[in-house]
Amino acid sequence: MSRMISYPAEGNDACRQVEDGSYWFAHRNACIVELMRLYPPGGAVYDIGGGNGFVSLALQQAGFPTVLVEPGNGAFNAVGRGVARIVHSTLEDVEFAAGSLDAVGAFDVIEHIERDDAFVSTIRTLLRPGGRLYCTVPAIKCLWSVEDVRAGHFRRYTQRTLAELLRRNSLDVEFLSPAFAWLIGPVWCLRAMPHVLGFKAHNGGADAMKADHSLPRSLEPLVRRCHAWELRRLAHRNPLPFGTSLLCVAKRSAT
Repeated sequence: MSRMISYPAEGNDACRQVEDGSYWFAHRNACIVELMRLYPPGGAVYDIGGGNGFVSLALQQAGFPTVLVEPGNGAFNAVGRGVARIVHSTLEDVEFAAGSLDAVGAFDVIEHIERDDAFVSTIRTLLRPGGRLYCTVPAIKCLWSVEDVRAGHFRRYTQRTLAELLRRNSLDVEFLSPAFAWLIGPVWCLRAMPHVLGFKAHNGGADAMKADHSLPRSLEPLVRRCHAWELRRLAHRNPLPFGTSLLCVAKRSAT
């Protein structure tokens, strides 16, 4: 699938500078770990396109056997981070046997792939019967902005379009929920609306990314409460009503 992936060459290094201190990456990890506790993988999780191993390390520390599969320089960053099992390769070049994987993670990966059906179909083929796919994607089409373009996204998903993508490829959706409910307002006001109105965006870069992933001290208590509320809902398998991201667990049928 590497020929169909759109991702900035400097993307992993840019993420590496902000991941450890980012409220966004931290909460996404907490949500992913919670979902895996509710819907256990039944074996090693293959974190496809997992970049610098930020998710892989969190899963590893939570007790889930994890293998990072990453073709870029993020694999080397993951070594320094302490990720124990790394395959430095694209998914197709590894040549996993059909039906050989217990679980696959694709965390903010699918939106970077032009032919998302082909990618999900490949994952379904690699999963054993009963194996699980865990994924996250950006949500709400009207939140599209120049930031999506810079990140190399082909699309943002709705719950319906993500569920249909998985079902078309013979994966049964077990749980699907938005996340980051509180971010809809800021993303709309600071990204999507200026994009719609044609305002010239800032040039991006490392400083802009660091600003996006840090919070004013006055907002930190409120955001912590929002994130705790989301995690409580997820722990009870209670989907959130809306949010800027989607979390999903899907299973390959046993037949």
